[in-house]
Amino acid sequence: MSLRINDIAPDFSAETTQGLMNFHEWLGGSWAVLFSHPKDFTPVCTTELGRMAHLAPEFAKRGVKVVGLSVDPVDKHALWADDIAETQGAMPDFPMIGDPTLAVAKLYDMLPAAAGDSADGRTAADNQTVRHVFVIGPDKKIKLMIAYPMTTGRNFDEILRVIDSLQLTANHRVATPANWTFGQDVIIAGSVSNEEAKGLYPDGWAAPKPYLRIVPQPGVSKV
Repeated sequence: MSLRINDIAPDFSAETTQGLMNFHEWLGGSWAVLFSHPKDFTPVCTTELGRMAHLAPEFAKRGVKVVGLSVDPVDKHALWADDIAETQGAMPDFPMIGDPTLAVAKLYDMLPAAAGDSADGRTAADNQTVRHVFVIGPDKKIKLMIAYPMTTGRNFDEILRVIDSLQLTANHRVATPANWTFGQDVIIAGSVSNEEAKGLYPDGWAAPKPYLRIVPQPGVSKV
């Protein structure tokens, strides 16, 4: 199946390093990040899992659950976690899905149906498209999808920035401009008329163009 933003994140059951996961049940009403890996014991992914382990408290502050996926079995994930802790200085404390039958990778359109049903004998290059990040909202809909090439490590600070924007814009009728970070000015959403905006922003707004209405970020607690 082909996935798009605002599609329901497909449900599945799978073994993880923290036991059996029923994905929608695990999500509950939380935000979540699902990020995938083409194979265990790969160099770039080792650094990525270490970085996510270091940033885990930042995701937790935002009420975001984190889950990783690799096509290898769970017992290999546990051995890989030791290497990650040794080389990156942090042990992943979030669940890692084992996907040795490639079922979840295919369910999330990261591998074609013709990829078969076993990770055995497949290399990281065979699975190179299993390098995605999905941000999923409390409504279980996909809010962000990014696919990365094998040679480029993911920027998890950017994922946090996007989550800040998604959470802000889910609660306020605003959009965030290019390179926005938490606390900076935002843009009144195009769906808000000027009459509505006057009620929402009685102090007014800057408008270098009629369609570009800039206001301070609505008051939310810093994370």
